[in-house]
Amino acid sequence: MDSTLEEINPHSQSPKPNFMVKLKDNLVFKSKWAELNGAMGDLGTYIPIVLALTLASDLNLGTTLIFTGVYNFVTGAIYGIPMPVQPMKSIAAVAISHPEFGIPEVMAAGICTAGILFVLGASQLMQLVYKLIPISVVRGIQLAQGLSFAMTAVKYIRNVQDFAKSKSGKERDWLGLDGLLLALICAVFILIVNGAGENQNEDQESTESETGYLRKKVRKIIFSLPSAFLIFLLGVVLAIIRGPKAVKGFKFGPSGIEVVSISKQAWKDGFVKGTIPQLPLSVLNSVIAVCKLSTDLFPEKREITATSVSMTVGLMNLIGCWLGAMPCCHGAGGLAGQYKFGGRSGGCVALLGVAKLVLGLVLGSSMVKVLTQFPVGVLGVLLLFAGIELAMCSRDMNTKEDAIVVLVCTAVSLVGSSAALGFLCGIVVHLILKMRNMGSDGQSCSSVLWFHRNP
Repeated sequence: MDSTLEEINPHSQSPKPNFMVKLKDNLVFKSKWAELNGAMGDLGTYIPIVLALTLASDLNLGTTLIFTGVYNFVTGAIYGIPMPVQPMKSIAAVAISHPEFGIPEVMAAGICTAGILFVLGASQLMQLVYKLIPISVVRGIQLAQGLSFAMTAVKYIRNVQDFAKSKSGKERDWLGLDGLLLALICAVFILIVNGAGENQNEDQESTESETGYLRKKVRKIIFSLPSAFLIFLLGVVLAIIRGPKAVKGFKFGPSGIEVVSISKQAWKDGFVKGTIPQLPLSVLNSVIAVCKLSTDLFPEKREITATSVSMTVGLMNLIGCWLGAMPCCHGAGGLAGQYKFGGRSGGCVALLGVAKLVLGLVLGSSMVKVLTQFPVGVLGVLLLFAGIELAMCSRDMNTKEDAIVVLVCTAVSLVGSSAALGFLCGIVVHLILKMRNMGSDGQSCSSVLWFHRNP
């Protein structure tokens, strides 16, 4: 309808129809089953952290579901890609490990982090940072984050988890509704359906296109199965079987939403203990790495800039945290996971957002009783493949110099448990190698630093 009106009146100057058409286009599914499957790709990160905060810090799960659902839908409509909405992990880690760091401190940390990110975006400083950071350093951060996800996923699969205390317990039994065998079967199922990626499946099908119509048909059906969605659906069924009383305890209706009261001390503790460690991670992984990855995966989406991403992260939390919603950001791991399982449009995360919104409005915080029964090993499998997909982004580093920077950045980030420290070491190594090359090319760099070139 809108496009027809534009053809009839091409000289119309009204920007509103064009804007609305763009939003609608951003929400159109590329493939219904693939987009539904992709929506499950980030749940391996989202569910454990939300559950841990709910159990350990009395986070309002209903409010968090409502606001993160809205965030998912809006960012999907704006960007037109499966832009994830993830918990701010550093703030969550502090809240889970320190009981005195309560909801007021968590929300204060989220608001302060959001305010800084919004200012960096609005002032164009974030875009400047984005342009200056070498791609090899970004790849190092992505590799470190991907491997961190993968190692956490292996813990989820191998060991029983106590999310309330953020600790791993005894080794998981082989059999049972949350057994090791179940997790391994789910992992094998994903490998069979998804392989190493869509290109591999297409190549295999083309090389065997003449081996028989029936075989080709069977392969096509198998490769088109929504693996992540089916595994998540299996997890829901098993959760109901494991905790039938949880279903009986459902209370219909949304949880009460109240403005969080934040004292001066809570503001101070939230900034010092929450914002300061979270800010480098948000800048590097939630903005810079997300923009780099979106450029790799969706080169046609030029509107996804460091400025816009930084401002959306800021706006989300400047609104939601005041009302008790979990501090959120975007994340390269979530984007990689959703892309891995088939997410290609904003409709993917918009669908996930609608599901969260409905659950938040209909069941509210009573959902936590079912989530506690969800098979953690199954979540670990989803998180494992999301982490691997993110780590694989670093495979385009083809020179030895870039590889050294990537590996130094990754090693320091993982061992030191600090993306900021890994980032600094990566920048230092990158600059040293650049100055060494300047000297070896015959250019004068003695005023800065001189390196002897080995013969």
